[in-house]
Amino acid sequence: MAQQSKRQAARPVATTRPPDPVDLSIGLRVRLLRQQRALSLQTLAQQTGLSIGFISQVERGLSSPSVRDLMRISAALGTDFNVLVDTGRTVSDPAADSPIVRLEDRRDIAFFDGVLKQLLTPPTGSALFLYMVTIEPHGRAGDAPYVHAGEEAGLVLQGRLLLTIDGTDHLLNEGDSFRFVSTTPHRFSNPTGSVTRVLWVNVKPPDTPPVTP
Repeated sequence: MAQQSKRQAARPVATTRPPDPVDLSIGLRVRLLRQQRALSLQTLAQQTGLSIGFISQVERGLSSPSVRDLMRISAALGTDFNVLVDTGRTVSDPAADSPIVRLEDRRDIAFFDGVLKQLLTPPTGSALFLYMVTIEPHGRAGDAPYVHAGEEAGLVLQGRLLLTIDGTDHLLNEGDSFRFVSTTPHRFSNPTGSVTRVLWVNVKPPDTPPVTP
């Protein structure tokens, strides 16, 4: 027993990483919106297909949810995905009710590495969202296609965009535009060594049901 106690005492104490500020901000938004809608953790878990424990960790900033996870959560909460990840604005910010977004008030939205999204329209009160998407050289929106409710369209303002829709690659040049249904698997990237900028529109139908896997 003495030897066993010594072995146990010699084990290092496990440490946990401090919560990431972005994860904390996203978690706070999830919790506030869930409480505003009078949803329990169990109900949100059932609607998203995620576990209660995972959602609880997200709300406390202890887990980094994937884009797919956040899309499921945002759909169940009846909001847009980007409302959750726009860490520069509080959920109750009165400026969100203004019909105008000034250049200096644009908010950077956490997204994939090498991809910056700026919301150009007010974040609430509409099913239409307009973004300026800047993709750094060789930046990409994840390794796997993803889907969500709605429809989207865009115009390449600068550089080139590789847009993959339902397994088909489309290389768009400056001035080219696109439109597709968002439930079609899609992803995008910048295959060049120069910056790409795209004016991107997302339309989310009202009363969107939870996103399925």
